[in-house]
Amino acid sequence: MERYCYALDLVDDPELIAEYERWHSSENGWPEIRESILDAHILSMEIYRTGNRLFMIMEVSDEFSATRKAEMDASNPKVQEWEQLMWRFQKPLPWAKEGEKWLPMQRIFDLKAQ
Repeated sequence: MERYCYALDLVDDPELIAEYERWHSSENGWPEIRESILDAHILSMEIYRTGNRLFMIMEVSDEFSATRKAEMDASNPKVQEWEQLMWRFQKPLPWAKEGEKWLPMQRIFDLKAQ
């Protein structure tokens, strides 16, 4: 099992942030999105927020491939619809390249390594 951590910003608007959180609640999440995550061999995914900054932790199986996940997402109309909807709330980090959303974070400390 491997862990990936990503960051992304939201548009700094309390109403949009609240709506974004509503879309991510268990009663409003799209089952097709959950299915696409599980089909990609993602075992666990959590998203945390502070202010308008998001932090996502994914734990994946050995079969996970980020390239394959991107290919699967690109060919899935429902995932593309979800991504378009989410762009209403999200904004790239200042150092993101054109079209990039969630950016990988670099681990700089590990208590177990001390």
